[in-house]
Formats: sequence, C-alpha cells, structure tokens
Amino acid sequence: MLKVGLIGAGRIGNVHAKAISLHPGSELASVSDVFGEAAEKLAAQYGAKVLGIDAVMADRSIDAVLIATSTDTHSALIEAAVAAGKAVLCEKPVDLSLERAQACLKKVAGSGLPVMIGFNRRFDPNFGALKGALDGGEIGKSELLSITSFDPAPPPVSYIKVSGGLFRDMMIHDFDMANFIMGDAPLSVLAVGSSLVDPEIGAAGDVDTAVVTLAYADGRIAVIKNSRRAAYGYDQRIELLGSKGLLQAHNMLENTVVKSTVDGVTAAKPTYFFLERYMPAYAAEWDAFVKAVVNGTPVPVSLEDGVKALAMAEAATRSARSGLPVRLDAI
Repeated sequence: MLKVGLIGAGRIGNVHAKAISLHPGSELASVSDVFGEAAEKLAAQYGAKVLGIDAVMADRSIDAVLIATSTDTHSALIEAAVAAGKAVLCEKPVDLSLERAQACLKKVAGSGLPVMIGFNRRFDPNFGALKGALDGGEIGKSELLSITSFDPAPPPVSYIKVSGGLFRDMMIHDFDMANFIMGDAPLSVLAVGSSLVDPEIGAAGDVDTAVVTLAYADGRIAVIKNSRRAAYGYDQRIELLGSKGLLQAHNMLENTVVKSTVDGVTAAKPTYFFLERYMPAYAAEWDAFVKAVVNGTPVPVSLEDGVKALAMAEAATRSARSGLPVRLDAI
C-alpha cells in the first residue's frame, strides 16, 4: 500500500485526494496546506492526518507526495521530496520560471526516484485512443495536428496576475499534448495573442485568446487554439491529419440525446468544465503513477516532459511579444 502525503488542499487537491483514496493500492496518509482549515477539512473527510510540510518530508512511513500547491512552490517541493527519498507526482507546470525548472531537473537527475508531472490529459481515454491509432499506423505518418482548448469562462483577474500567463497556465496542457501525439518537441514556436474576453486581463499583462503554430524539423505542423471563453461550455477537441487518413477526438457532451424535428437537429452542449470532463483522466493518471512506483518502471510523464512543455510556453510568450517565431534551442 503506497502511503501518500498530499500537499495542497485546494480545488485540485480535492480532486487528487479522491483519486488517492479510491485507488486500491494507495492511502491518503496526510494533508498539508498553508490554510490550516482547508487541510483539516480535507483530512477529516478521508481519515488522514494534518501535517506540516517539514513533517511530511521527515515521515519515513510516507512513500510519496502529491504536490498540488501554487506553481511558484513546485520546484522547491519537488527537490525537498526527492531529497527525503519520496516519489513525486506534481501538478503542472514545473515552475513559472523556465530557468528554475531546468535547475530542478538538474538537481534531481540521477536520484532514481520517480518524479511525474500531472499532465492529466494524456490519460483521457479519447485522446489515448487517438494516440494509439496513430502509433498503430492507422493513418500513416502524422502531418498536421490541430488542438482546440476553450474554457467556458475566464478565471478571476487576481488569479491571472499570479498564473504566469495563458501560455504557461492554460496552453501548457496543449503543448504537452502536442509533444505526446507528435512524439517530439517542435523546432520553433510562433504565437499571436489578444485580450478580447476581458480588458482587465489585458491590463494585467496577459492575453485571453491565442493561436500558436508549432513547426517541426521534419516539416510537420501543429496549431493550438486557446480561448478563456466559450459560451457553450468546455471545448476540448483534437484533429490529426496523416498521410493515409484523419483522426478526430470530439467533445464530451452533457448527454447523448439528439433531437430531430421539423425545426432542425439539436444536441447537448459540451460538459461545462475540466472537473466534469477529465475526472476519469485524473483517476487513470494516479493509477499510472502508482503502478510505476510499485513496479519500478519509468513514469509516463517525466519531469523532463514538464520542462519541455514549459520551454514551449516560454517560447510562445516571447513570440507573442515580438511577433516573430522563436526556436526552442535559442531559449
């Protein structure tokens, strides 16, 4: 039984607490949070202890930690956990700073301990089936990838100000998904962004609407579209054109009923947000982590994968400011 210390008792911490507790191979041993009341409430819900972070690291009965804190704490907590001999699953991104994330990667390299980054969308069954079909040669060689990711509504501007920006906070999921599907990082990144949804987002120095084009060394192309607002719900689609065909992963809908009348044909909207859309993916992600730790096999999403996605976010940020493509090997 893998005993786990959860660090962070906010919204995503609650999601992970449920996944840890429902898994037959893991136990939620402790909960930590800078807000004591939040930690106590979540710990009580699952019969766990409330511990400070230092106590978690010092507790030899805790085998692994799940880091679900604010992004600016991730690198330091990863390093502390590895130094304490614990396996790590850390929410994305690795850090707000690419330089800090690279230093973290260098520091924990060679430890032999599992360090996994929480890009949960890799574990979505639909996206996984698309990747499996590609790897199985069903559409030949990949040529043109299109990823659409629209949120139903923007987060508060107070969050925007500390998020690191759309490319690091939101599109980083799509950067990792592009790497997952295409099997490699791109050669260059070209980004354009605007503030169309909320002028306060623009005033905070961020964008809420963006398109990024990824160019690969072998000529393949990927296009990522992000918006902080889709009035109809959470829009999550992937389309991949190959030399022998096309693969598509469509939205998950609120229900499968289609109404056809003389007035037209209507169907349900996409599920509202990520909690509804990706709960099965979070459970599958945790299962993959537990199996890797228990079996001593490589984690499916490495710390290096997290740093690659962050490098792409940094390149997109620079490109959106300059209007020019940015090569990954130049940052």
